[in-house]
Amino acid sequence: MCKGLAALPATCLKSAKDMKHRLGFLLQKSDSCDYGSSQGKKEKISASQRLSQEEVRKWADSLENLIHHERGLAAFRAFLKSEYSEENIEFWVSCEDYKKTKSPAKLSPKARKIYDEFISVQATKEVNLDSCTREKTSHNMQEPTLTCFDEAQRKIFTLMEKDSYRRFLKSPYYLDLVSPPGAGCGPENCKRNHAHTLDCNSNIISQCA
Repeated sequence: MCKGLAALPATCLKSAKDMKHRLGFLLQKSDSCDYGSSQGKKEKISASQRLSQEEVRKWADSLENLIHHERGLAAFRAFLKSEYSEENIEFWVSCEDYKKTKSPAKLSPKARKIYDEFISVQATKEVNLDSCTREKTSHNMQEPTLTCFDEAQRKIFTLMEKDSYRRFLKSPYYLDLVSPPGAGCGPENCKRNHAHTLDCNSNIISQCA
């Protein structure tokens, strides 16, 4: 109890307690009504609070750990988008989804869509493949199977692993998540770094939601 309340007469304190009890009951009763509002507040929680440091550190062990983690994938996608090279991760994700296709009748149309979007000469999101892999993948389109994009997917994975993944680990998209709030702040740049962290994390959260 605060000092101000301690100085009040006993009758006032009793009234205050009664009021607190009534408010507590009303708040419990209105929980269901405030569900939407509370959900909105939860979405504003920073990514560093929603992710454990152990989870985030595992992303630095391998690209595979990163992109097989839902929020890690979202953070990496946001980073690649900032570099205008998100077609690589989009192609990888599309291949993963394609390999889960259960209906044989859907293989051909799904394969053609991926090929036209990422591999063909006129692809809107053309990925960087060597001529040999591109030609082999093109040949696979004649009779699409669940493995027809495997080699192309491996090449793009290796490309990301050697290039953009390494830059990601040095970028604010990763460093602001792996470092505890305020870590490494000097007296002159602490406020600036903290503001940058909040801005960066809020962008990543919007993609994770």
